[in-house]
Amino acid sequence: DSEYGSSENPLLLSVRSGAAISMPGMMDTVLNLGMNDAVCEGLATKSNNPRFAWDSYRRFLEMFGNVVLEIPRSLFEDEIDDVKYEKGVFEDSDLSVEDLQEVVKRFKGVYKNNNLAFPEDVYEQLSLAIGAVFKGWMGARAVKYREVENIRNLLGTAVNVQAMVFGNMGDTSGTGVCFTRDPNDGKNI
Repeated sequence: DSEYGSSENPLLLSVRSGAAISMPGMMDTVLNLGMNDAVCEGLATKSNNPRFAWDSYRRFLEMFGNVVLEIPRSLFEDEIDDVKYEKGVFEDSDLSVEDLQEVVKRFKGVYKNNNLAFPEDVYEQLSLAIGAVFKGWMGARAVKYREVENIRNLLGTAVNVQAMVFGNMGDTSGTGVCFTRDPNDGKNI
């Protein structure tokens, strides 16, 4: 039904680590992958919720820029804080559709100011995100975590690409994680 890259029936993806041993919070994730201007407009129409679509787009631009292109997160935070100040609001959730469109514009400016281009091609986004998650295996946080937790003899991580499940679509949407076994000792819960 939904199709990756389609502006009429968009499918967004998440790209996550799939390490053999759970390493909570240590491996980077990219959410809302597959967003660009056309897909955002299509998602706004399909969901009948333009605010959700533009909020998802700004979240993606920040996460992709930080995780994949290594743009400091603070540069994005400064931009959204500036918009909130200009609009006289305190919470991201208080930003209107028009405000979020301005945030998206400014986030793209962050890319440009760092001599980077935001990839509108959704397959380029996917390739770059997968590479970044694989690269994260040797990132300082992940290496230190494995050292502290005495996790040895793992060759690396798998990468899971899956359809997005949205926690920000409204009061009736949410996401969560559950385990059927204790992540520490493997015993049934």
